[in-house]
Amino acid sequence: MKTCLVVDDSRVIRKVARRILEDIGFEIAEASDGMEALAWCRAAMPDAILLDWNMPVMNGIEFLRHLRQETGGDRPAVVFCTVENDLDRIREALDAGAREYIMKPFDGDIIASKFAEVGLA
Repeated sequence: MKTCLVVDDSRVIRKVARRILEDIGFEIAEASDGMEALAWCRAAMPDAILLDWNMPVMNGIEFLRHLRQETGGDRPAVVFCTVENDLDRIREALDAGAREYIMKPFDGDIIASKFAEVGLA
């Protein structure tokens, strides 16, 4: 079973994403900020990461840059899931190594289609 790390400071968003991703066949882990997510990845690198941008401690873009420098950190497919909709922000995320970008609010169809686009579902 593929694993997905859901990284968001909102417990509600993590819970909704967990249900959707479990329904499409993922085993889920959760982190509430980038620092917690990085520690999780160092212990067990996931197949996919659903990543928020704006979080305390370490934001999503900082996490992604650190992740890509870790051993095996180039492997997870990272999909940003955020309210950031400025084209420069989207370009920054993709340049840093994100494979896709989902705008909040999202639903199961959106996540399933974006994960399919990056070869995960």
